[in-house]
Amino acid sequence: MSELKTKSVDAVVRALQILKSFDTNAKDMSLADICRRTGIVKSTTLRMLLSLAEEGMVTITPDRRYALGPELYRLGKRYADNVEFEDHIRPVMKELVTSTQECVSFFQRVGNKRMCLFREDSDQLLREHVAEGDTVSLDKGAAGRVLTHFTKHDAMVPGPAKTLESLPFVSIGERDAEIGGIAAPVFSNVAGLVGAMTISAPLTRLTESRIAALQPLVYEAAARVSKVLGARFYG
Repeated sequence: MSELKTKSVDAVVRALQILKSFDTNAKDMSLADICRRTGIVKSTTLRMLLSLAEEGMVTITPDRRYALGPELYRLGKRYADNVEFEDHIRPVMKELVTSTQECVSFFQRVGNKRMCLFREDSDQLLREHVAEGDTVSLDKGAAGRVLTHFTKHDAMVPGPAKTLESLPFVSIGERDAEIGGIAAPVFSNVAGLVGAMTISAPLTRLTESRIAALQPLVYEAAARVSKVLGARFYG
């Protein structure tokens, strides 16, 4: 018997592309802006926007600009409410900010990108600026390396000594020439690989000795959350 294969619906894909074209640098856009970002023709984009507006996914301003709608906020809150591990992760992130005086992010893989699910900023004036919900490339940075190196199956078995010794991963100027990152995986006995606990800082502060001091702190934070979530990776 041949395997049943399903295909994505083009109209749904285009609608999602339109929604994903909005970011922190484009909170509201004209029709031409959206067409340019998505590559979708004007007539199709307009029909999609009107349908999205009817469902509350998009709002239309009096000057015919488009912004994300309140229904997306409701869905986002519902998603956040269902993410029970936030109660375990965020307090540890705050402790890590206090002990390191650097920004801490928690990234999850979303397709071929990684999304900042949680973020705790330090009081440093010079820092990397990432907001919760932002997505960046998966192929660069310490967090991206974590999310591509490990799988959900690693959660329930102790990690090999050689692998544990290599953690946390360090990146120097990979995604941004002025920024470095230090990241370790967080696992759950239910979800497997949950995400990457990450410290980021300007390279001016990430000296060799500073990295050596921060690495065990990131490792301990990721290990502590993973053990609370029932994973065995860290032993």
